[in-house]
This record gives sequence, C-alpha cells and structure tokens, in this order.
Amino acid sequence: MRDWWRGSVTYQIYPRSFQDSNGDGIGDLPGITRRLPHVASLGVDAIWLSPFFPSPMLDMGYDVSDYRGVHPDFGTLADFDKMLRVAHDLGLKVIIDQVLSHCAITHPLFAESRRDRTNAKADWFIWADPRPDGTPPNNWLSVFGGPAWTWDAGRRQFYMHHFLAGQPTFNFHNPAVQEYFLDVLRFWLDRGVDGFRLDTVNYYFHDVRLRSNPALPMARPPINPYDMQDQIHTKTQPENIGWLEKMRALTDSYPDRMMVGEVGDALRGIEVMGKYTKGEKRLHMAYSFEMLGDAHSARFFRKTVESFFAGAPDGWPCWAFSNHDVPRHAGRWTGRGRIEDVAKQSAALLLSLEGSICLYQGEELGQTDTELEYHELTDPKGLRFWPDEKGRDGCRTPMVWDESRHGGFTTGTPWLPVKPPQAARHVAAQEARRDSVLHAYRDILAFRRAQKVLRRGQTRFLDLPEPILAFIRWLGKEEMLCIFNLGHEAVTLQIEGVEGSVGPDHHAELDVTELRLGPNGYAWMHVGADLALRVR
Repeated sequence: MRDWWRGSVTYQIYPRSFQDSNGDGIGDLPGITRRLPHVASLGVDAIWLSPFFPSPMLDMGYDVSDYRGVHPDFGTLADFDKMLRVAHDLGLKVIIDQVLSHCAITHPLFAESRRDRTNAKADWFIWADPRPDGTPPNNWLSVFGGPAWTWDAGRRQFYMHHFLAGQPTFNFHNPAVQEYFLDVLRFWLDRGVDGFRLDTVNYYFHDVRLRSNPALPMARPPINPYDMQDQIHTKTQPENIGWLEKMRALTDSYPDRMMVGEVGDALRGIEVMGKYTKGEKRLHMAYSFEMLGDAHSARFFRKTVESFFAGAPDGWPCWAFSNHDVPRHAGRWTGRGRIEDVAKQSAALLLSLEGSICLYQGEELGQTDTELEYHELTDPKGLRFWPDEKGRDGCRTPMVWDESRHGGFTTGTPWLPVKPPQAARHVAAQEARRDSVLHAYRDILAFRRAQKVLRRGQTRFLDLPEPILAFIRWLGKEEMLCIFNLGHEAVTLQIEGVEGSVGPDHHAELDVTELRLGPNGYAWMHVGADLALRVR
C-alpha cells in the first residue's frame, strides 16, 4: 500500500531501554526482537528505532560515528537484519532514526576536516575565523547551553555545533555532503527499512553570512539562554526545502517507503510542519513539540490541529504526546486526574486526531517519569542545568515487563535504575487486569484500525465550553463524534442526532438525549446531519 503511513500508528522503541538480552544492563537489538510480539499485540502499524549506530554516546547515540553500522552494545548488522525480518513477519513496518545534521567528533569525516584548511573534506563542516578579539564569529548558542562554537587549535578556527561540542554540524551547502547522505539512506533502504525518522529536520542549513540571531524579549531569563534568541539564522533556512525534495525523490524511488521529520522550532513549529509536508515532493509527514508540553485544554488541542490544516490543507501531521525528549504525559498531566484515567483518555484523544500517531514505549502502561538523583544522570541537558532542568533521563528508564528484579529488563545492572513507582506498572500485571491501561490501549487501537473515518477522515470542531473537547471526524457520508471531558468534574450534555455510542468509551453514559461524561470521560458516536449538543 503506497501511502500506508497515512493514519498509521508508530511505536517508538528506545533501544537502550527496551530489553537487554545479554545481561550487560543495556537494551539491544536481540532484546527488541524478543519483545516484538508485545508491540504487534498492541495493533500498531510500525516501529521507530532511536539510534543504534556506532557512537561515543556523548548524547546517547545522537552523535553518530558510523552511519552504516551497529554499536556493539546493541549487537551487529546481522542482529538488525534478523529483527527486521521478524518485524515484517509480524506485520510491522520498521522506521529508523537518521541523525544527519551533525555527527560525533570521532567520525572519520570530521577528523579529516579538522586536519587543515585545504584537505578534501575541509568544508564538509561549518568553520569560521574568530573575530579580531578572539571571540566566536557571532552570537549563536548551543541547544545544550553555551556558545555554538568551539575553537580548534589545529585549524585556528571555530567549528559550529547545534548541540554538544562533540557533535559538529555538517555543512549542507556543500553538495558533496548531500550526496554522502543520500548514499547513507540508500544503504538502509536497500537493507529493507520502511522509512526514516529524520532528527532535527530543520537544522540542516545555516545562514552562510553567519549573521547573529535577534533577541527574544522576555520578562526574566529562562533556564537555558538558547531560548533568549529567535533562531532565524541557525535553522529553518529556505535552502532546506531543496534538500527535503532530494531525500523524498530517493525515498519514493523505493516502493512503500516514507520519511517523518522532527521539527525543532518553539515559535513556528506547526507552520514549519505544514511547509515541510506540503504537496508530494517534501516530507511525507512531520511532528513538532506543540503537543509534547504542559498545555492541556480543549482550546489548545483545537487550535493546534486547526492551525496545521489551515496552513497546509494538503500536508500531513504526525501527533504524539510523549517521546524520548520530554517528560511522559501521564506524569505531565497528573493534575488532570488519576494517572490511569489520564492515560486512557490521552490514548483516546490522540488516536482520534486527524493525521498519523506516534506512541512511546511504556505509554501503553501509563508509565511516568523516574525521579533521579544527580549522580544517576547521563543526559547532557540534565547535567548542565540541574536541578531546574532535570534532563531527559527520567523518561528513558528501562521498560518494565514483569515483577522480577529490574522489571525483567536485564539480569545485570541497568544503565538507568528501575525504581518502585515505575516497576509497579509492569506489562505482566496489566495483562492480567482487564481494566488496565494496557488493555485500554489495545481496545482503542483496534477501534481506530477498524474505523476508516478515524484513520483517513477530516475534522470539524464543535463549539463547546471548556473543559469539553468535541469534534466530528467525517469521510464521505460517514460522521463520527469524538467527545472528551478534560476536566475534574462530571458534565452532562443534552444531545440529539446520535445513532448510539460506539467504541470503548470510558466514564460515559448515554441515555436517549442525555450524555454524562465523568472526569476524564470520553466517547465516540455515529451521528446524523441533525446533531445538536449543549452543556446542560
């Protein structure tokens, strides 16, 4: 199916934390292969693997030193091929991370580039002379804090890095860099992967004039000074479109493949998502961080979805509430109700949205972040900004499978600890309880898969007061009402023109013309043209 990705559901696996097969405390590819039946049992369409490539692990694999290999901690290329075969046998597509904007400082390409100013790879990275006073060429900052420039004594120049000094940024203005990465993509496409998740997809190009970024007015400094700049010269450059089109042309030359891009832009994320997925020559779909934050209201969800489709009616979004970069939503939104109820309603809402969906491992358990102490951290963000910014380790702790030591993740010492609050939410216990979050996910995923209107239909929002979020998903003559009580208290609505409740509702009671939604309640209903709704 050429456009299988439209309306699909992808399950993100963080390899380091999914399943350890050899007792070294680190998850690996054989461990993933062992646990794929669990993923398939959820009813998702694909898996996305975070990086498993050779790396010095300064940023947990997002600093790649070999784009065509497998880090020994995770196994071998043969292990990858076996995992790919098993996934395909289970009906799962396989999407892998591609971290192209930057590499590890140990990558042979950077080693050659830094040797001198005249070698064959001299301009494969972003180099700049210092100002007369020895300072960097402009005010660009690193996402992880401090200047985006590091001095190299050999070349007597600064090199640029969006993230750590150990992650030098490639110069995509050089056509040879683009050709190199097209070959990398071919390597994995030839191996049989079904698509790519493109890390920092708007970071590939920079302003060649190296102009400084303007300041963003704010009342008080944020935790990270990076957020004090409008990053108009460091990313989201117009040249990026042409590069996306080259990658799309290559991907489309293979049958049934796709690309999903991560847009990192706090000010214009939804706008860039639309721009990058517009038409059929750029990304197949994209996601940004709008729904990965603390905002949680009917107005917010409506505005986010409507804004995307207003700006890109022919674009395609991928929505997520959690991933490896942000606190887990069951914990972020605990002020909205019991963790289990929030987790179930979040699944129902996310899986009702127009677009494609991404779930993060453990989300199907209602998993929460782990509270870590400073000495337990590995994430550079947490290490740099502790304790005001605790970093991303809390959402990356190991998957919990059963009641055994370390949650069945490893027989050794896990790379991050499995603590009691997380260990209590293990798979085995939830398998045994029909009212668990895990079973709710399976039920909702099965319902979405059976309803073409939820996978491919368009959306029309209804005007109702907070905390009620209601919208119609429609496809042809079929219309389905999706309704959610995002509040703490029960609400009652007068409702007409419904053909009855369908799907696995929660805290919802329909009595002829009256719908009662308890806290975190939700329901789906087939409706007719004479639908009428009002809060009683």
